[in-house]
Amino acid sequence: MFNWFSLDFIYYPVSGIMWVWYKIFSFLIGLIPGVYGPSNFFSWALAVVFLVFTLRAILYRPFVRQIRTTRQMQELQPQIKALQKKYGKDRQRLALEMQKLQREHGFNPILGCLPMLAQIPVFLGLFHVLRSFNRTGGYGIGAQNLPVKVNRELPNYFFSAEDVGHFLDAHLFGAPIGAWITQSEASTEAFTEFNRATVAAVAIPIMLAAGIATYFNSRASISRQSPEAAANPQTALMNKLALYVFPMGVIVGGPFLPIAILIYWFSNNIWTFGQQHYVFAMIEREEEEKKRQQLERRAKNAPPPGAKPAKARKGGQTGSAKSTERGDESTDAEKDSGATTEVQEPAGDSAAATEPRASGPSGTQKASGKSGSGPGRTPRPGARPKKRKR
Repeated sequence: MFNWFSLDFIYYPVSGIMWVWYKIFSFLIGLIPGVYGPSNFFSWALAVVFLVFTLRAILYRPFVRQIRTTRQMQELQPQIKALQKKYGKDRQRLALEMQKLQREHGFNPILGCLPMLAQIPVFLGLFHVLRSFNRTGGYGIGAQNLPVKVNRELPNYFFSAEDVGHFLDAHLFGAPIGAWITQSEASTEAFTEFNRATVAAVAIPIMLAAGIATYFNSRASISRQSPEAAANPQTALMNKLALYVFPMGVIVGGPFLPIAILIYWFSNNIWTFGQQHYVFAMIEREEEEKKRQQLERRAKNAPPPGAKPAKARKGGQTGSAKSTERGDESTDAEKDSGATTEVQEPAGDSAAATEPRASGPSGTQKASGKSGSGPGRTPRPGARPKKRKR
């Protein structure tokens, strides 16, 4: 019966996914002549492996978000260090400034931990479901001590009583998939065949492979960290734990774990290694594409080769190209008024002649009420002196 207070909301989904894959592989392996699929060791082993793959596929999007969060955290390291240096003695102010920085960049550290946190209940759920196939011997906290015959007559969540019997009968050279090296003699009676030396011979290679996979998985993740992030004392401590403590933990704790759990651990690290490589490559391609688009936009907005940059006018305004021919263009003020200013110049005793005012080198001049640059008038800066006609 479903019981929310006994974590059945974890046990039922885990056992349900595993049950689906078990039925699929037991049918496929049963097609092989001379092989009985339901109690075959590899039917149950593949069910555990594809349980891992299914759950990791469900957690794919949170995993991508975790990678993005990790990279974003590395980019924010210089700003975080600056805040720590500035508010190192004021813990409360430092926390507020850190939250402000995270909000400004849309950074949520909880999302980065979601895939790792989600694997904890899955591991515990799988461990409980596998242990519940063998409820004899009374091993573990809250374990039952049922007779062997009664144990085979009771279902295990989604698995029927017949499925329970098939699980207990599944073995590889005398090593049941639900057995472990240090298992007590009382609980081994539930298996049809049990040989401790064979269990060790099967479990130890899987145990070593799981530890090695954990090491290389952690190494691949650490190699992608920025130098700033790796120099952080907390990050450096976690890197050492991931590289040495966690792999050794698998090897040291392996003798106390069922073979099926060791298979789960190994396949989970293999999946994580491949998925991590794929996601990092995808994110790097996205970043390169963004950089390429930025360069294209800059190249599109840039002036053509050989063009002179526009100069700013006096007063902060940007002007156009200078005039190349004097006398052919009128000033801005004259263009606005639609009139051409004439300049009178005395020429001895003769009558005053009129001629258009020549534009200065700048091509612009202020419009005023007086025209010309006759005697006694100060010429404009940069203007050429007028020659008198003889």
